[in-house]
Amino acid sequence: MSALLAFTSLLVERIFGYPDWLFRILGHPVTWIGRLISLLDRHLNRPSFSAAARRANGVLALILIVLVPAGIALGVQTLLGADVPGFILTALLASFLLAQRSLHQHVEAVATALESGGLQAGRKAVSMIVGRDPEQLDEAAVCRAAIESLAENFADGIVAPAFWLGLGGLAGGVAYKAANTADSMIGHRTLRHENFGWAAARFDDLVNLPASRLAGLLLVGAAFLMPQANPRASWRTIRHDAKKHRSPNAGWPESAMAGALGLALAGPRIYGGVQVEDAFIGEGGRRDLNAHDIRCALRLYRLADMLLIGLFGLVAAILWLAR
Repeated sequence: MSALLAFTSLLVERIFGYPDWLFRILGHPVTWIGRLISLLDRHLNRPSFSAAARRANGVLALILIVLVPAGIALGVQTLLGADVPGFILTALLASFLLAQRSLHQHVEAVATALESGGLQAGRKAVSMIVGRDPEQLDEAAVCRAAIESLAENFADGIVAPAFWLGLGGLAGGVAYKAANTADSMIGHRTLRHENFGWAAARFDDLVNLPASRLAGLLLVGAAFLMPQANPRASWRTIRHDAKKHRSPNAGWPESAMAGALGLALAGPRIYGGVQVEDAFIGEGGRRDLNAHDIRCALRLYRLADMLLIGLFGLVAAILWLAR
């Protein structure tokens, strides 16, 4: 039933997304989890605490951040039941954990802004999805940022929640989303969060490991279906360049996309006024990217997403027939 739940929720979110009117009324699961994280951060991560205490409190906070929402989700799924109406409602709730449509919309907005409003409009659009300094970006850097965000968020915003939905039902998907939100809020190497967010960052690396590999393979598979893409170069770039990325997971989907499209991604960039000297992924690929390259990346993403949906549909069918 969990595989069928992941398949159904992927279909629902791909078709309908998360309606704006519903967001205005209820907010979003990430915002609810974010309030819990902020509460724990205020009370368990005080500057007066020692580094050891803050690290220990970070472990406790992570346990609460993951288990409280997951426990609520388990209770909701149990209450709704496994009959057809209950399953449909559970799938609808599970679809809120996915971001297929919103990811596409945000990245496409960067291409549209570059095409219609030039570099300044592109910088403004990309600043909505990445943390680097937009005023320091030329057109190629804006495009690289958008494509890197597309690849990475395909892994941790779509493949990973679907993977954990397929393994653990609604509770599994919510537990993953809570862990991922914790990493995005407190898993940074800043003075405030280096110790308190240590557990959140390490745990997020762990739970994203299988999905990042799957996302990379899905992008390689999608390259077989896209005439302009090169699946062999995609796989070769994963093997050679994935390990160059500062993240143990993001390198897989980013290198798969870079190789498939013949692009050079990552490389030096500026965060908060500080130059970060990262290696290029897809060394030898084109660096003079433009809006057309973003649209090619979106086409590859759509195909990979279709393969993901088909994969869960196939797994659900096999498990159903094996009952």
